[in-house]
Order: sequence, then structure tokens, then C-alpha cells
Amino acid sequence: MENERAIHQRSGLLTAQQIQQQSEQLFTHPLNPEATRHTKSLGDAVGLERLGLHQVRVEPGKASTQFHYHHYEEEFLYILSGRGIAEIGDAQYEVGPGDFMGFTAPSLPHSLSNPFAEDLIYLMGGERREYDVCDYPRIKRRQFRSQRHRQLVDWTEES
Repeated sequence: MENERAIHQRSGLLTAQQIQQQSEQLFTHPLNPEATRHTKSLGDAVGLERLGLHQVRVEPGKASTQFHYHHYEEEFLYILSGRGIAEIGDAQYEVGPGDFMGFTAPSLPHSLSNPFAEDLIYLMGGERREYDVCDYPRIKRRQFRSQRHRQLVDWTEES
């Protein structure tokens, strides 16, 4: 008998009940210990290879990532429930259900945090290129990624 993952990959379907039952993976951003998110990898469950798609839950008082932007990979977020504060460039925006953010490559630096009393839940998606460069301008770090290998370096003004 086929395992459940193989069935999802063949059909491309995950039901709402299957998504609800999927276990969350805890991720803490290596450059921001306050950035912890609970993720369900929807795209992986149906076999997507060139596109990452995740349902993410950020607890009250936590952030989703370190303020950053990608040089080669586009990404997006679509808020499902709860509220958050999106920092995009020098501006801050309160976001809630139905709000969408799309980031070209490169884009303005951005991050998302949850200072509110309830969980923030959103869809996060983006490209999975073989390589990318990601800048963290507030902490002056740059990450080079080639396939699954990552190298973090100090970011100088000449970089």
C-alpha cells in the first residue's frame, strides 16, 4: 500500500483536515533568537520542488525572521488569521487576514512580527533556486547559499 506522502505527491491534494493534522516544525532563525515560527510544509507534502509553500504560525511576542532581502529569490506572504507588524524598508504596517505581501528579487528589506495577543498565521511561499544571496542590513551580514550549502559573512559597504 502506498504511503500517505506518495499519495499526496501523486494527486497534488492536501485536504484541510490533512493540513490540520500535519505536525508543525519549529524553526528558530540563526540570526535572531526571537524569530521562531511553527511551520507546516504544504509544498513538500505534495512534492513541489521549485516552489516552497508553507503555513506558518508565529506566537505572540515573536518574530518570523531577521530583517532581510533576497537578491535572487522572490517570496510572498498571505495573512490567514491574527495580526502582525510588517516592516518593509523604513515603514511599518499593521497586517491582518487577507493582506498580501510580495517581494521581488531584490526588494526592500522586510520582516514580520507578532506583538499581539493571538497567534499570527500566514501562507509563505517563494522560489527554490539553486543559489541565492540574502542580506541582513541591520546586522550587516550576508548569506550566500548554493543548493543546501550556506556561508554567512560580514557585510561591508563594498559587498
